[in-house]
Amino acid sequence: MPSPIHVIGIGDDGLDALPNNVRQIINDAEVLLGTERTLSFVLKSSAEQHTISSDLNQLVTTIEEAAGRRVALLVYGDPMFYGLARYVCDKLGKDRFVVVPHVSSMQLAFARVMETWEEAYLTDLGKHPLDAVLEKIRTAQKVGLFTTDHCGPADVAKALIDRHIDYFTAYVCENLGARDERVTRGTLADIAKKSFAPLNVMILVRDPNAPDRPREAVGRRLFGNPDEAFLQSKPKLGLLTPAEVRAIALAQMDIAPSSIVWDIGAGSGSVSIEAAQMASDGQVFAIEMDAEDHGLIQQNAEHFNVANVNAILGRAPEVFEELPDPDAVFVAGAGREVTRISQAAYKRLRSRGRLVVNTTSVDHLMELRDTLRSASLPLSSAHHALPVGEGRREHAQPPAPGPQPPAPTPDVRVWMINLARGTDQLDRLSFEPLKPSFLLAVTKP
Repeated sequence: MPSPIHVIGIGDDGLDALPNNVRQIINDAEVLLGTERTLSFVLKSSAEQHTISSDLNQLVTTIEEAAGRRVALLVYGDPMFYGLARYVCDKLGKDRFVVVPHVSSMQLAFARVMETWEEAYLTDLGKHPLDAVLEKIRTAQKVGLFTTDHCGPADVAKALIDRHIDYFTAYVCENLGARDERVTRGTLADIAKKSFAPLNVMILVRDPNAPDRPREAVGRRLFGNPDEAFLQSKPKLGLLTPAEVRAIALAQMDIAPSSIVWDIGAGSGSVSIEAAQMASDGQVFAIEMDAEDHGLIQQNAEHFNVANVNAILGRAPEVFEELPDPDAVFVAGAGREVTRISQAAYKRLRSRGRLVVNTTSVDHLMELRDTLRSASLPLSSAHHALPVGEGRREHAQPPAPGPQPPAPTPDVRVWMINLARGTDQLDRLSFEPLKPSFLLAVTKP
């Protein structure tokens, strides 16, 4: 059986920091491959040495040509973390390799600034251009970046400032593990003015309670705008109705240009804003009990330049008395209150109006469905829905005596929505699932 190919991680402290058995593997190797940086630690070795270039296909060819000999590939840091190990294993088969990791420079950087990194957004700007990751950075709590010679920390800081993503404290960790190691902390404006060593890791930590700020929405959509187009509060980021669910909900609300719309539990107002764009000649009432979110609704309305959004600070259903009867209602929530609020809104809904509810609880979905299916609209009130000019009389005649036909049953429909968004992770397409949710829509007879 041929000897395995060892992929060995090395730090700035060189071979001295490696265990004895790993150093022995390097000493026994007949072929050593690595960057100029890692091969500089084994200059006295008698092994055949090959410097890795940007042509990774050539690296694979060199490994194949060395078949039957003892081969060691020396890389910096953790070979499995944005390293070469994954690439060569995919090309030649995992069974041919043994990976010996070193502490990743990313791991070292987070340790130096005393921050956890399990939930951080991590990326390599050498493989993913800055423009392609800016929106990920915008909504992240923490960010770890491998920078490049062409896109260093100052370039990153300037790009973020230009896009108004200026609510991070930045750390630049240079030459980690070496004697000239240095960690610089500052605002993005500070970092933009400085120069740094080419070997660095940049860490961004979001300022406490900084709200997410919307990007400039060039070619803004009527509905289904990206989540990051809306100002969102911290730490509630990500709690708004996702763009895909929002698009389905708005379609089911059947909003006309002159509609009156209620958005109950509006949050930062994503549904309200898009409903207002659709009901350009109507009015949208965004009902929200949280004062911070109430302010964000107003700011988002200004950002989207919609003047027909009325932000109502108050608790549903108590505030309903102040509002005109709606043509369409959207309710979002997960507790038992959703059923009570939806019932109260349904009573105020105009005939042929639409109620749409988004919930994450199947139990509350069933309760709400059964409740609305049993709802009825007395025929004596049906004249309330007749538009002016379509037969409405000033003095309606009382219903004829005798038994009345049963009220029509509301048409209740439900959907289970499971979605995943495609994303690039370690040069591969993967999918990040959104939290499953349920949508219910009912038309009032």
